Amino acid sequence: MEVRVKKCYTVKPEEKTWEGCQPLSELDQTGRLQSIGRGRVQINCNSMGVPFIEAESDSELDEYFGDLYAAPPSLKYDKLVPTVDYSTTPIHERPLLLVQLTSFSSCGLVCLGISMSHTVIDGYSAFHFLSEWTRFARNNPLETVPFLDRKAAFRAGDPPLAPTIDNPPLPSLSIHADKDKKKKGKSVANAILKLSKDQVERLKHMANEGRGETTRAYTRFESLAGYIWRCTCKARKHRMDHHPTGLAIYVDARSRMKPPLPKGYFGNAAVDVIATGDAVELVSKPLGFAASRVREAIERVTDAYVRSTINYLKNQPDLTRFKDIDEPQSIDDLGFTSTGIKPDQFVVSWLTFPIYGVDFGWGDEIYFDPGTYEHFDGATFIMPSPSGDGSVIVALDLEAPYMETFKEDFYRDIHNSMKLN
Repeated sequence: MEVRVKKCYTVKPEEKTWEGCQPLSELDQTGRLQSIGRGRVQINCNSMGVPFIEAESDSELDEYFGDLYAAPPSLKYDKLVPTVDYSTTPIHERPLLLVQLTSFSSCGLVCLGISMSHTVIDGYSAFHFLSEWTRFARNNPLETVPFLDRKAAFRAGDPPLAPTIDNPPLPSLSIHADKDKKKKGKSVANAILKLSKDQVERLKHMANEGRGETTRAYTRFESLAGYIWRCTCKARKHRMDHHPTGLAIYVDARSRMKPPLPKGYFGNAAVDVIATGDAVELVSKPLGFAASRVREAIERVTDAYVRSTINYLKNQPDLTRFKDIDEPQSIDDLGFTSTGIKPDQFVVSWLTFPIYGVDFGWGDEIYFDPGTYEHFDGATFIMPSPSGDGSVIVALDLEAPYMETFKEDFYRDIHNSMKLN
């Protein structure tokens, strides 16, 4: 796909704003990150602005996408999403938000590509920002005012709480990676897989077969995450190998805090946990076993757990080893260090995010995609289908030799289960 950049603007605040440095407490998307040593950063509210790129293309979207949800390789989107060259751009010059609007002259469609800093915000806040932006574009007032005081809302405790976990999972802030690090050399394939509502319900049924009466029913996400994890182990041929395996999961801590974080909290409240298991057990036991391992990991994220993690990080003399602001090349670069088992897959749930209905005044979008998400083995996103009928979409990166086997197992196991019932 050929894309020509027509203009590049730097959008700065309309009115003069406060200038100074904040330790990620009052978030300013027009500022820049600033290193303060020992692996720590703060936001420099210097109003350097948001790059806005105007581009055009003569290509027809159907030529590249066809059926937009029929597994389009995500690399097709690379020229539609603005990026930062981490190898040449110092941290204090890297924008926290970039926007590119590409118009397609042959079909009259436009594409809005957005890149945001995960150091500053998580998925919940990213979609909150996008939702309020569209409201402004339609001349509507804010629906939920962003709560910006991270210091007041998300702290270790006063007085400091006694740590309850010796070595909790340490969240990656995407800060600092070895610039000389080479690509891992793996050929990674991309796929977008769709499950109907009936198939999702069948997976939930499979996960809950044999569940004890005292055990709460496994959720849609627990069932899906466990199933994807199990299919990956099969594809990687771990079914005959007692291979320790880990599934990294991002958990939103907002409602798990006591009291819960304020409505509209704008920042990064994602906590990383790792579900662990033996590959042979995951593959040979019923799906409920994998779902139970996912649940156990998620339920570790309590108020005490989050505050203990904050205390642990505050007491570290240097955070460099936990961060990778340069583009990660593999899951190894994401800073998961809690269990002694390196995760070989991570899964992100966007099932509850308002990712559709993005209306800037000319109607809803016709397609949404994570875009240039992490291109490495094991990166997985679970999203609702735009049809709103209960079907879901799984966006997956997997080492190329295993992708076809994964897709075959992914659908065959569900199909066989539905035939038996």
